[in-house]
Amino acid sequence: MKNALHPEEEIEVKFYLSQPARLHQRLRVLGAKQVEPRQYELNLRFDFPDRHLTREHRVLRLRRTYQTTLTYKGPAQPDAPVSARQEIEVGVSDFETARHLLEALGLEVSVIYEKWRTTYQLGAVEIVIDEMPYGVFCEIEGPDATIIEATARQLGLDWTARIRQSYLAMFEILKRRLRLSIPHLTFEAFAGIRVSASDLEVRPADVD
Repeated sequence: MKNALHPEEEIEVKFYLSQPARLHQRLRVLGAKQVEPRQYELNLRFDFPDRHLTREHRVLRLRRTYQTTLTYKGPAQPDAPVSARQEIEVGVSDFETARHLLEALGLEVSVIYEKWRTTYQLGAVEIVIDEMPYGVFCEIEGPDATIIEATARQLGLDWTARIRQSYLAMFEILKRRLRLSIPHLTFEAFAGIRVSASDLEVRPADVD
């Protein structure tokens, strides 16, 4: 979802969930509409060999679900209460052709990450529940931080437990803390690995 006044801006925040089933139920009680059922996502993040996009906190991502999208994200605004950054997204017709095009330009896959995502709409806000290889998260995206915070409180989520960093940033924290040498954030790579909220340097937002 894009800001109506700034259509290329992404404004969102994440929360770590300890009881995701309870949040699904809360969304139904509030009348949220499930706009996309639970579906698998494959994401490829691209960078140049010198990794200058990563160093500059910029993202180029190719994503495959029931459709394929190519997304560019700029650096997040510092000190904002939520993650706010430029986002440009375009649909492409073929995942493998898009990958081949990017590689022909000298880019390479720097990391692969997977998730299962369920998407809801509640008023002007999009709410997703993401099942990552290292835990389950709620992501709220809306037109501004005030509306996002109000929605989080409607959902019974602790605003002070919000997470501004990306899933890949948390992946880097996790690898450092657990001394993992896993190159990609996939379910297969995390089979048999137990991960707690503290391992990710976050805390559950749905604890009473």
